[in-house]
Amino acid sequence: MQRISTAHPHALFDTAATRRIEAAAAAALPPHTLMQRAGRATARLALALAPHARTIWIACGGGNNGGDGLEAAMLLQRGGHPVVVTWLGTPDALPADARRSWQRAREAGVRFADAPPPLGPQDLCVDALLGIGLTAQARPQAPDPRLTAWLAHMHAGPAPTLCVDLPSGLIADTGQFAPGLAPAAAGAPAAARHTLALLTLKSGLFTGHGRDAAGSVWLDDLGVAAPAEAPGAWLAGPPPAATRAHASHKGSYGDVAIVGGEGLAARGMGMTGAALLAAGAALHGGAGRVMVALLDGGAATALPQQPELMLRRFDALALQQGTVVCGCGGGAAVAAVLPQVLREARRLVLDADALNAIAADPQLQRQLRERALRPDSATVLTPHPLEAARLLACDTAAVQADRLAAARALADRFGCAALLKGSGSVVATPGHPPRINPTGNALLATGGTGDVLAGLTGARLAAAAQADAAAAFDAASHACWLHGAAADQWPRGRALTASALAQALGHA
Repeated sequence: MQRISTAHPHALFDTAATRRIEAAAAAALPPHTLMQRAGRATARLALALAPHARTIWIACGGGNNGGDGLEAAMLLQRGGHPVVVTWLGTPDALPADARRSWQRAREAGVRFADAPPPLGPQDLCVDALLGIGLTAQARPQAPDPRLTAWLAHMHAGPAPTLCVDLPSGLIADTGQFAPGLAPAAAGAPAAARHTLALLTLKSGLFTGHGRDAAGSVWLDDLGVAAPAEAPGAWLAGPPPAATRAHASHKGSYGDVAIVGGEGLAARGMGMTGAALLAAGAALHGGAGRVMVALLDGGAATALPQQPELMLRRFDALALQQGTVVCGCGGGAAVAAVLPQVLREARRLVLDADALNAIAADPQLQRQLRERALRPDSATVLTPHPLEAARLLACDTAAVQADRLAAARALADRFGCAALLKGSGSVVATPGHPPRINPTGNALLATGGTGDVLAGLTGARLAAAAQADAAAAFDAASHACWLHGAAADQWPRGRALTASALAQALGHA
């Protein structure tokens, strides 16, 4: 058993692949072996999480996930630990292995109850209700009222929760809750949550609502050899450690040009802050030189707060050189420069207003797709869900319903790397399994942090040895990991602003 951390990449498998792996393992082992191993792993982790529990409540469903919980209950009862089981099943309807675990639990004297017992902060809930039985295509229309009541009790109660294989109600492949099974109480769970994934790690644990629902994630492979199945996705690991040669100079680390920051001086308005945040992130992210081309009609003549940044007119930029980050605060003005940017820039990060302009213009979309035909170009899109929906001509709900599919659709449609931001940001590129970013937290839910990510992505792309699809994919995923890690390292109790985040990138 291992606790999943952000320090290493991990293979992720969808429900269909997990079922194939499970079937192959079960066929090679004596009956009931996998369930016994799953119950043993659950009992062991339960005791590690709550060694002083006065009560361990195990909520069991009527299928094999419930069987895992019943097996754990039997082992805990035999060990003298106080166990109470609430159960949705009936003996006649149980699968063979689950029925055997039910019999073992009854023979061990496990206490079965109709309602959850009183619990305190030192106690433990074990969610063994549904597992991976839910899919986006087949969802329960009328959940058992006891199921929803027990899940609500876990969400709002003072005791931590251990989920067996998957938080009940969460769809393994998407990280979204099935209708009627989302927590009724608003906000994060009242107590800590943990998930013990069995056999494989599932993508839904790490994106969408998965991160809040799963909490800390553990994996037990149940003694089954590494699967021959190809992963459907990867949980991204950190970028490789970079060292700078002493005999190097600013030209060794690439130029980044930020194009954005529309100025509306006549109305006393402007959006130069977004461009400057991106520029600061590129600077602190290691770019050799950072230039800023503000689309403000020449209103800004100096950058006294960041003298390292170099102001340039857009028409003075050598777009073919270095990396262009286009869109941050560009407003309506960015549409006028996008045709040239798409045509000339070899390394390109498109964010915010640039994405909105492309979504509204079929000609710009065609230009973006044509970049994929050039072997010497690298392109990254960095949309949030609404911008992704505009690019895909759908709504935000459709994007969030399956974030991995949406990121893959963007990458395939435009032939580039797509970084779909959000809880568990997804990075996709054509022909490769997507990567889910494991770092970051709710401190990033503030204005400007997306501009910081765009600038950092530009710095990573500028430092790449070549301008190609692989470089774009790595730049996006590495920047995303570092961006989230900086937020994870931020002192507890202090607000994180985008400008502070940009400065913290040098320490992530």
